[in-house]
Amino acid sequence: MTLFDYLAAQGDRLFGLAIEHLIIVLVSVSISTVIGVSLGILTYRTSGPRRAALAITGIFLTIPSFALFGLLIGPLGLGAAPAVVALVMYGLLPIVRNTITGLRSVDPAIIESAQGMGMGRYRRLLRVELPLAWPIIITGIRVAAVIIVGIAAIAAVVNGPGLGKDIFRALSRVGTPTAVPQALSAVLGIIIIAVLIDLAFVAVTRLTTSKGIGSA
Repeated sequence: MTLFDYLAAQGDRLFGLAIEHLIIVLVSVSISTVIGVSLGILTYRTSGPRRAALAITGIFLTIPSFALFGLLIGPLGLGAAPAVVALVMYGLLPIVRNTITGLRSVDPAIIESAQGMGMGRYRRLLRVELPLAWPIIITGIRVAAVIIVGIAAIAAVVNGPGLGKDIFRALSRVGTPTAVPQALSAVLGIIIIAVLIDLAFVAVTRLTTSKGIGSA
């Protein structure tokens, strides 16, 4: 059986798995963004907490995915819950790092000018620092999203949703006529999702970044 024959026969089912994969990625990226940006905002001013946040989220990214998914089975069981928790953990480092980098890269002269205009700390953060840091922050979110798209395939080991199910099914059927096209179709679907998400972030970056900042 060729890849095209398999896609023609299993197209509807593959589309359903692709939607599952996309949903779990979007949910995980959203949670990672909220947690990661919040951690970055809370720690970027002070050295100790900043280093701790980067070290802890860095450790998350070094944990082998099979081991992490396996460890989460005990407290969370099987299904989407352990998958989302693991994916959120893997997505934190680039978001935290870029949030800290972006906020610390804001010109001190601009901050002083905002202070001189009577802006308090929180107003200055929301009106000046975050908008200026946004291009760097969204780049971190974009990197995290691409990482999560790939790792989400391994969530199938804990019965998580998505295209990873077909990859593991194909691996269990190595030597059969459908094994290779089944694996290739799932991999192709993951690649397409990654490309679409990356293009979406390019568009969002252009729409949400001030022209003055983008041309700086």
